[in-house]
Amino acid sequence: MNRINQKLQEDKKILSIYFSAGYPNLNDSVQIIEDLEKNGVDLIEIGLPFSDPLADGPTIQASSTQALHNGMTTEVLFNQLKDIRKTVSIPLIIMGYFNPMLQYGVEAFCAKCAEIGIDGLIIPDLPVDVYADQYKAIFEKYGLINVFLITPQTSDERIRFIDSVSNGFIYMVSSASVTGSQSGFGNTQEDYFKRIAGMNLKNPQIIGFGINNAETFKQATEHAKGAIIGSAYINHLTENGSKKNAEFVKAIR
Repeated sequence: MNRINQKLQEDKKILSIYFSAGYPNLNDSVQIIEDLEKNGVDLIEIGLPFSDPLADGPTIQASSTQALHNGMTTEVLFNQLKDIRKTVSIPLIIMGYFNPMLQYGVEAFCAKCAEIGIDGLIIPDLPVDVYADQYKAIFEKYGLINVFLITPQTSDERIRFIDSVSNGFIYMVSSASVTGSQSGFGNTQEDYFKRIAGMNLKNPQIIGFGINNAETFKQATEHAKGAIIGSAYINHLTENGSKKNAEFVKAIR
């Protein structure tokens, strides 16, 4: 069974952390992953930097730009992670945009992910219908879960289609804004969380965008399986480097 599915079966709320590979320094990625696992993080999203990250807010964009300046590439990341399964057992997801994967070759990219122990991918600019028609068989061949995003504006019909072609979790974007651009959740978002929970989808939901402390983590996980923290952790890395992860995680739960 895929590690993501194993983790989702655990009787706990999932804390997922996102960081940009190659930030703050080019060779920090493995240390960050190992340290986050050691401090109780359940799932890690490794951001593959891209020059035009449409869904990302200024904090993650800046970290992605710095990572590119540091020399991060798809090949460098794969090389850094080649022995990651010798020390890390939690699920690992690569989050990136489709263009670098196309350039690498979609099947070659998936094969390399499987080889080094990546469990899934999040590709915000790969439409679900294109995935279902052209790439689903390749992902399944290599045992990779593809995670799709939904927003408050996503229709129920499309959500159910996404649910039908998914086999892990659904990334539930808390608002229509970019990452890192809000604090706390209002009644509109609470209603959205309840609406999706009431759809009884077969795949659990993990909420991202706007989670940055214990209060927002608790709010998000009242109606979902877990929550994802990105911009707040990037800010932590900016201020502290790849250390003090214990304090960061402890402050969330």
